[in-house]
Amino acid sequence: MLKHDDSSVKAVILCLLLILSWAGCSRSESSPPSEKNQANNKAVQVSVMRVEPAPIRDLLLLPGETEAWLDVRVAADTAGRVEWIGFKEGDRIKEGELLAKIDVSALKAALDKAEAALKLADDLYQRRKQLFERKIINQEELDRAETERALAEGSFKQVKVEYERGFTKAPITGVINYLFVDEGEFTDKGKPMADIVNVDKIKVNVNVPELDVRYLKVGQTVAVRVDAFQDRQMRGTIDFVAYKADPATKTFHVKVIIDNQTHEIRPGMIARVVFLKRIIPDALSAPIFALVDKGGERLLFVEKDGVVHARAISIGVIEGDRVQIIKGLEPGDHLIVTGQKEVEEGMRVQVK
Repeated sequence: MLKHDDSSVKAVILCLLLILSWAGCSRSESSPPSEKNQANNKAVQVSVMRVEPAPIRDLLLLPGETEAWLDVRVAADTAGRVEWIGFKEGDRIKEGELLAKIDVSALKAALDKAEAALKLADDLYQRRKQLFERKIINQEELDRAETERALAEGSFKQVKVEYERGFTKAPITGVINYLFVDEGEFTDKGKPMADIVNVDKIKVNVNVPELDVRYLKVGQTVAVRVDAFQDRQMRGTIDFVAYKADPATKTFHVKVIIDNQTHEIRPGMIARVVFLKRIIPDALSAPIFALVDKGGERLLFVEKDGVVHARAISIGVIEGDRVQIIKGLEPGDHLIVTGQKEVEEGMRVQVK
């Protein structure tokens, strides 16, 4: 009976040795624990840039609307039938050129009559003046002739003014944008006849917030881009800065002038104006893409001796893809600009 128990004990011990042997083989086939730890602790590769003070521009971008340099609505100076129109819409007209004639045929007859009456009164006066000098007539008759001549001259001038009002002339140089009347149509005094616009220059009207208007001055150069010509940036000049705010919007009207000799820019287009408010000479800045948002807090990561340090920051002026860092960076810092989203405070990194 004892011999049988010894055999059972030996069998159990043999099974335990086989199990331990199998476990040892399994561990030898897998990676050593030290290798796993080394893989987990492998440093993240990052790129850094050295932070140095540099000038940054404080720019203000605002939308605006284009307006013609000159925009005049020409009205009729007299009532009557439109006898002649010398231009059509789209034609260029010079200042002083004849645009239209209104009922000048009827007025010409009245002018000729007044001119003849003036000539007759003047001839009568000249004859009576000779007679007076020869003492044939008295002073009273000469005065009467002089008065009649003066009255005739006044009537002639009045008719001439009425006649000339029938000749509508262009008050400015520009383009006929719209005609309100046709030949043969009757018009009344004061009724519009044509719109003339001059677009050799263009005004851009911008509404500037009250906090920014103090930086703007007449004569200041600005950059302008019209939405219809996105590939072109133009230079403009501030022509006017309002001294009184709009009561509804609390903004100040600013007028910018740009050159438009090609007449490509038309009134009513949308434009974007960039005003230079100021230049900050020694600003510390970072690329916008280097910023990381962690739970609503803006952070930058810097590298020192291969270790990551998180910096909470305050931002200021933004110019293009750069942002001014008011608080959180120091000159000489190594700012992480690639790999910043993969790092945390205290993590070891490898700089590429």
